[in-house]
Amino acid sequence: MAQFRDQKLLDKIAARLKDLREERGLSQEKVYNELDIHIARIEVGKVNVSVSTISRLCEYFDITLTEFFEKIDGNY
Repeated sequence: MAQFRDQKLLDKIAARLKDLREERGLSQEKVYNELDIHIARIEVGKVNVSVSTISRLCEYFDITLTEFFEKIDGNY
């Protein structure tokens, strides 16, 4: 089965994650070393990121999935 890819949504998710990371003064390398998630690939919108990965990143940034997607929904 082919995987669906919504580039506009992926770009919004990428920007949201980058904002969260930068607000906390974290490097991509630090996030990678602590979570083993290659956030750099996600932040450029090249990866069709899973909800599980977004959930793990939200835990790391200490926000809920609702808080994460609220910022995306209004701009999507």
